[in-house]
Amino acid sequence: MTALSHFNQAGEAHMVDVGEKPVSHRIAVTEGYISMQPETLKLIIDCEHKKGDVLAIARIAGIMASKKTADLIPLCHPLPITHVDIRLSAEPDGNRIRCQTTVKTNGQTGVEMEALTATSCALLTIYDMCKAVDRGMVIQDIRLLEKDGGKSGRWQQVKHSAASASCLPDASID
Repeated sequence: MTALSHFNQAGEAHMVDVGEKPVSHRIAVTEGYISMQPETLKLIIDCEHKKGDVLAIARIAGIMASKKTADLIPLCHPLPITHVDIRLSAEPDGNRIRCQTTVKTNGQTGVEMEALTATSCALLTIYDMCKAVDRGMVIQDIRLLEKDGGKSGRWQQVKHSAASASCLPDASID
């Protein structure tokens, strides 16, 4: 296992020096879910919530959050984000909304934290807008699906199937 890079030789927290790393195209894909009562999901799907289009506002909140990640996560580098795509999709069978975020940059460090922050904030915004009608919503399973770029290259989350010993890719980058 690799040593934690956010600590110096004396064990003190520090910001990693990425100044000598080459610039490369980097991408991260994350996902997360918010589950709720069926009636709450119907309000959102039908755009009948009195506060407006919940998903549109959550999408904007997620994009804004990705750009503020370095202000929220203490040792994160500010990055020139080149693209953020937030896809919010209702899953009525599970009474939930899935958020999938893709963030891209050309830089010296990855955008995993920006994508995770965007997903988290989009889901938190849905909770905030709907808490008056459903305080029991649950935000869950926020995770990195895939990242690419830099020295470590491509990484993909794998889904383990109970019916099979094999692992299948969970998502792919275009």
